[in-house]
Amino acid sequence: MLDIRRLRLLRELSVRGTLAEVAEALHQSPSSVSQQLTQLEREVGVPLLRKVGRRVQLTAAAHVLVEHTGVILARLEQAESEVLALGDATAGTVRMAVFQSAALAFMPQTLAALTRDHPNLHVTMTQRAPEQALHGVSLREFDLVVAEEYPGHAAPWYDGLDRIPLTTDALALAVPPEGEPWDSITSVADAAGVPWVMEPPGAESRHWAEQVCRQAGFEPEVRYETDDLQAHVALIEEGNAVAVLPGLMTVRHRPDVRMLALPGTPRRTVFTATRTAITDTPAVAACRAALAEVAQRFPESDRLGRLDSFPG
Repeated sequence: MLDIRRLRLLRELSVRGTLAEVAEALHQSPSSVSQQLTQLEREVGVPLLRKVGRRVQLTAAAHVLVEHTGVILARLEQAESEVLALGDATAGTVRMAVFQSAALAFMPQTLAALTRDHPNLHVTMTQRAPEQALHGVSLREFDLVVAEEYPGHAAPWYDGLDRIPLTTDALALAVPPEGEPWDSITSVADAAGVPWVMEPPGAESRHWAEQVCRQAGFEPEVRYETDDLQAHVALIEEGNAVAVLPGLMTVRHRPDVRMLALPGTPRRTVFTATRTAITDTPAVAACRAALAEVAQRFPESDRLGRLDSFPG
């Protein structure tokens, strides 16, 4: 009988790529991971890894084992989920990953409600970019994530994940409240000659905002880069830059900025995702229900207030 713990190490290696990354993720030493994989090779009786420079690659036999291991782990998790669902108590630990604006808008009240209604439930929260969070939940680093999807930009898709829409969120152009050259901006095209603040390259929000500018006929001057949207707001309020701002950033604090509606009134989709195997566990279901209740308290029409429209 093959050892499921060693099989899991092989699967982690197939996803993460290096022994060092597997060791870091599972809080083991690289030598320990290497020794266990060597033992797995002895148990199987065929080579599972081959050296390629300083790295290792999985053999065809290893890929067969990885495929079956994914199924086995999912079934084990589903079995545990079904047993837990038979009980009435909502307890245990749920590891959540949430992107920043959702963390600011929804999580304080969500966590307070869960603490009040389910005192035996322990919820942890980590801020992660949606791409990282979705990858993490597929790797069992998290149990539930709140992620986003921009118009025309599909979020990464992983087999075995269950997605449920949570809300939609308007996207608008945020401009300093007064003074030149800001007073002259009434459209995205008018922002061609002013500084922008955006998230670092690689973020979906950055790519989407750049496309909005290019469709308006210019390449934005991204003078400031930060993944902290509160810093975006501060820079705009003090007259340093413009940016695309999501409505969730106005839920708990109304920024002192001028909000301009973007052409077509685009909206991003906010959704929750978990592994299908644990969808019905009382703990995950309670977290999703609490999030949905809080999201309903902040209807999209109330988030940005009245937007200034572009002429025409």
